[in-house]
Amino acid sequence: MSSLIFAILAERLVDWHTRHQRNLPWRDAPAGRRDPYRVWISEIMLQQTRVETVVDYFERWMARFPTVDALAAADLQDVLKQWEGLGYYARARNLHKAAQRIVAEHGGQVPDSRAAILALPGIGAYTAGAILSLAYARPEPILDGNVKRVLARLFDIDRPIDEPAVLRELWSLARALVEAAPSGAAGDCNEGLMELGATICTPQSPRCLLCPLAEHCRAAAAGTQAERPVMPPRKRTPHYDVAAGIIWQGEPYRSRLLIAQRPADGMLGGLWEFPGGKRDPEDVDLPACLRREIDEELAIAIEVGELLTTVKHAYTHLRITLHAFHARHRAGEPQAIGCTDWRWVELGDLERFPFPVTDQKIIAALRAAHATPQSPSR
Repeated sequence: MSSLIFAILAERLVDWHTRHQRNLPWRDAPAGRRDPYRVWISEIMLQQTRVETVVDYFERWMARFPTVDALAAADLQDVLKQWEGLGYYARARNLHKAAQRIVAEHGGQVPDSRAAILALPGIGAYTAGAILSLAYARPEPILDGNVKRVLARLFDIDRPIDEPAVLRELWSLARALVEAAPSGAAGDCNEGLMELGATICTPQSPRCLLCPLAEHCRAAAAGTQAERPVMPPRKRTPHYDVAAGIIWQGEPYRSRLLIAQRPADGMLGGLWEFPGGKRDPEDVDLPACLRREIDEELAIAIEVGELLTTVKHAYTHLRITLHAFHARHRAGEPQAIGCTDWRWVELGDLERFPFPVTDQKIIAALRAAHATPQSPSR
């Protein structure tokens, strides 16, 4: 497409976005300019997460950490607790690290240069482009899932969208488009692209009759909208059975229970959990798996009791079925061998710690059982 066409597309995106953008809390700009901190937090939260889910999290986050300085000064456990339930917890850890870098190296102001932003933990090309265009009106491109889909249809790209050459082409197209935007409107152009993908150019049944770019869309002209973007073949997702122990010091519900903190540099790093692990082929059954895992992780002996609940959960690259058993501590002082830390806590103390979604469901099952007449505490 010619530079004139890119200019027409950008102008239409800006005009459409101005008239049709959704009212979202991170778009508030009382001083006429978007706050780079709010843009940064919202864009990180929106990665791999639906807008509807993010709204409440964003508002709670801003109430707790209204500035970069407040985030940098916070305890990481508090940050993880505020993030609890959003998943992909490395995002929260990187936000905390980056805030501390911004305070130390940039006086608490989110930098406005591409090199400085990209040097911060957890910020890649997409987030850098979002901050620079939305907060600083710089003509920097963005490329998330929605934008990839819009561009793949607009230019009728018939190759798998994850191919390196295709990604380079998409970045080039995104840059050409934002650089063609009217002066000062780079952010509106980029946000218009994202909004178009989220509300009009959707994965299934795109609403082409309402699209401001329809007359220039090559896929619409060829009738190939449903075939774009070309997605790579899906890989088989492995499944694991996992055993977790609700380990009581004495009588269930009448004594303290044991929780462990996951290593900071691993999956779900820094969160707390009911200790346990994946079942190995040599484990006779799930109770045997749990006894082995607790010995390897904490160097204590336990007696495994009744199954409390079973939780199924899907992560990005794997699925698990988590089997949570009551257990009783029998011997040994816990040691942080396969974990960062451990605590004996009361049932009522659990709400103070950040837990993964799976363990939150175990906590809900514990409270439900404790509230019934059949509970061992009655």
